[in-house]
Amino acid sequence: MDTKQDLLRKIPSVEHVLEQAPVRALGDSLPRWAVAEAVRAVLDEIRRSISSGKRNREPVLEEIVVLVEDRAQAGARRGIRRIINATGVIIHTNLGRANLSTEAAQALYEVATSYCTLEFDLETGKRTKRTRHVEKLISTITGCEDAFVVNNNAGAVLLALNTLADGKEVIVSRGELVEIGGSFRLPEVMDKSGARMVEVGTTNRTRIEDYRNAIGPATAVLLKVHWSNFEMTGFVESVSQSDMASLAHEHGLVMMEDLGSGALVDFSRLGVAREAMPQDSLRDGVDVVAFSGDKLLGGPQAGLILGRSDLIGKMKQNPLARALRVDKLVLAALEETLRHYLEADTVFDKVPALTAISRKVEQLEPRARRIASAITQAAGPALEVEAGTDESQAGGGSLPSSRLKTSVIRISSKKHSPDEITARLRGADIPIIARIAEDKVIIDLRTVQPSEDETLARQVVTALAGGG
Repeated sequence: MDTKQDLLRKIPSVEHVLEQAPVRALGDSLPRWAVAEAVRAVLDEIRRSISSGKRNREPVLEEIVVLVEDRAQAGARRGIRRIINATGVIIHTNLGRANLSTEAAQALYEVATSYCTLEFDLETGKRTKRTRHVEKLISTITGCEDAFVVNNNAGAVLLALNTLADGKEVIVSRGELVEIGGSFRLPEVMDKSGARMVEVGTTNRTRIEDYRNAIGPATAVLLKVHWSNFEMTGFVESVSQSDMASLAHEHGLVMMEDLGSGALVDFSRLGVAREAMPQDSLRDGVDVVAFSGDKLLGGPQAGLILGRSDLIGKMKQNPLARALRVDKLVLAALEETLRHYLEADTVFDKVPALTAISRKVEQLEPRARRIASAITQAAGPALEVEAGTDESQAGGGSLPSSRLKTSVIRISSKKHSPDEITARLRGADIPIIARIAEDKVIIDLRTVQPSEDETLARQVVTALAGGG
């Protein structure tokens, strides 16, 4: 019987495996670096399994070649790649949040593949500010005095608090000390800004007197944080923006609001709960408003800050602004997205996130029936497929109380569990991300583009072929 050392000596070299005809052929369809890296990884894996005693047989060249092919194909795929979102969660943080409009994607492509007027004024031929175009659009849409754009909303809050309250106090309700995505918490962001947090009220009830009693010589800002990713009901009381703004101005303080998601249109016209809008905050006397660009606004990841020109001007001069600034790709996509909001009659048709929220279930039902029929005809009795109705959610810390009626396709199999089916769907050439409910796999059409219907049906059948 071969010893470990004998088996280790019989492992072929990287060069020998690369010389095999099937492996050389992989280099014609896959990047050569991916093939070479796969060979090294497979041989290292065999070496470790022999050394640990998990493997006690000689490595066979044919086996190595098969493993290399699988590893090379996986390694050659881009890490960030297209998927079909069939979860029904419109603004899905893990899946890239809001889709860009065709126009925004085209604008991004144009500036990505050529030089552009990022900080160049064509009229004067001189250098200028990179955020000038989006600032003008934001001001036009919201009526704010001035605006600024940074890399995300956490960055917007960080910059604003550092500018307005470094070494000073910021008063905030205990019921608004939210946790945002990725386990980042507002108190932690405030701490990094240099501001000292002063908590007032209780988890469920905060009154204007709580803020008034906490104001002292070191107070700089009254901060309100919108409950964009949760709701609180029952024995609850909070203070309005207008009352907080009046109190702040009475004491010469700044009133700031972190809207989180933020919406530039009124969703109540769709029969959905009205989300807080920066326009409302400004009208209520709020001095500085911050919100995200890639949630309900439907653009790229960005943090938008708007409000009083003197305060925004100070933020632009803060050295942190340089560290948090956005690049030409974000600005191009954001500018084109904001342009859609200048046309109120077409904005819901142009911005994909708004389109998905506004889709009626009557529009989705025929698509669900067609896709379910196509899957059934191709897969046969191996799968149980039915079209039906369910509910979707906006996601991404947006519209937490709104559930959207939707059309779905339910899939089950006698041979495979829902977890096994979803794993196969994730392994498709174009991965499909679905959800599981009541022991069935749910494909929600609200987040599937109509142009993806045929691809979806084909990928489902291919992924589940041969095993149901």
